[in-house]
This record gives sequence, C-alpha cells and structure tokens, in this order.
Amino acid sequence: MNQTTVRRLPIYIALILLALVSVVPFVWMLATSFKNGPDVYTQVPQLLPLDKKTGEWNPTLGNYEYVLSISGLGTAFWNSVWITCVLVPAKLLIDALAAYAFARIPFPGRDKIFVLMLAGMMVPTITLLVPRLHVTQLLGVYDSPWGIILPNVASVLDIFLMRQFFRTLPVELEEAARIDGAGRMQIFWRVILPLSKPVLAVVTITSFIFHWNDLVWPLIVLNDPQHYTLPLALQQLASTESGRAYYIMAGAALAVIPVMIVLLIFQRRIMQGIAFSGLKS
Repeated sequence: MNQTTVRRLPIYIALILLALVSVVPFVWMLATSFKNGPDVYTQVPQLLPLDKKTGEWNPTLGNYEYVLSISGLGTAFWNSVWITCVLVPAKLLIDALAAYAFARIPFPGRDKIFVLMLAGMMVPTITLLVPRLHVTQLLGVYDSPWGIILPNVASVLDIFLMRQFFRTLPVELEEAARIDGAGRMQIFWRVILPLSKPVLAVVTITSFIFHWNDLVWPLIVLNDPQHYTLPLALQQLASTESGRAYYIMAGAALAVIPVMIVLLIFQRRIMQGIAFSGLKS
C-alpha cells in the first residue's frame, strides 16, 4: 500500500460510511416490503423476511398485490407514468425553444426579460400556489391530470441551464448551416439539439424525478381518487388504518424503483451534463 493510498484511506472510509447510510434505508425498505405482517413486528429487528417462529426464509408478494389492486396504488402508479411521460417531453421542448431564443435570437428586451424571469425564481413557490390554482380553474382543468401538466410545462431553471449550454456552442456551426440554406428551426433541430444531449439529459432526468415525486401540487389540484398520482395515493395509504408498515414499504418501493433505474441508466449523462451546463456564460 503506497503513501498516496494511506493518505486517502480516511476519505475512502468516510465515503463508504456515507454510502452505507444512504443505501441501508433502501435495502430495509425493499426487505420489509416482502415480509409478512407478523415478521415485521419482532423484538429483534430482522433485515431479511424470515418467519419469526421458525426462522425460515418467508418472503411474500402479497403486499404488492394489495397495494396494486386493493389500495388503489396501481391506478395511481399508471397515472404518474402517463402524466410524467406527457409532461416531461412537453416541458423539454418548450424550455429548449425558449432557451434557444434567449441564447441565439436577438430581439428587443431579450436580456431584460431573461433577468426578470430569473428574478421570479426568488419568489417562494408557496406564494404562487393560489394564483396557479385560480388559473387552473379558469382553464377548466382543475381536478384532472391536465391540471398537473399545463402549469408545469415550463421551468425558468431549465431554461437557464439550456441557455448557458447553447451559448457555449460555436456560432460558426449555425453560420455554416445558414449558408447551406437552413432556416432557424432547421438549425435548432439539426444542429443545436444533437449537440446538446448532455444538458437535455440532465433536464429530462431532473424533471422526471421532480414530477414523479411531487406531492404538494397534486394534493391541491386533485380531488378525485381516480386521478391521484402515486405520491398522493401513498400518502393517503399511510394515513389510513390499512397503512401498515409492510404495505407502506411496498408502495414506497414502487415509487422509488423507477427513479433508481433512471438514475443508474443515465448516471454518466447526469454528471456530463452538470459539468457542461451552467459553467460558461
């Protein structure tokens, strides 16, 4: 073991401990979601789903069957899936178009409008809930999935990240495409977007995670249980008498597993996009 490794050993140990602190709750959640009721409440906590009388391996899928069919989490899960699959691409398109306009298209008051948008980010989100709810009612989309989608199809933070990235792309590429006869939208689709995969990946993934886990806005805008999203249905399950630990853990696993899969698949894109976006003006 060389001296460099010895000096870095405390850092490695600290990182391992932090990783364990982060991973253990997820492992415990998954293990509990496969336990039978009596196996959860034991004097000595057990990680694995073991029968407390015989000590034998005793996993069950009954908890998932309950939350998917009886508790209504199955409907809420698919509501979250289709809302997210509609909202994220629409948000990505609108934010990319706005960012391209602020980065490349000169128009009167461009910079002042952009600064005003950034200033709006300093307004606490909680103060905007009532105006957003009023607009949602005026649009006739209150108590419907579209009441979640329409107010969230644009994000100032995402526009800012994309604008910063677009400004790092060489202007000569657009000039060459314009000489070849390409129009503004052709340049956007064929030149700008293909070169912007890192920042597009970051915006896509962060938007997916945020809207998949969002509880506050669906709680305000939805009344019909048939329209509930997964976090809202899970919160309702936890507040009822049937919200036992093993049911809650099974529902939480359904909510967390898609996010973990997305993060594991696109982890490299996330780090690459964070490194490229927002670092240059």
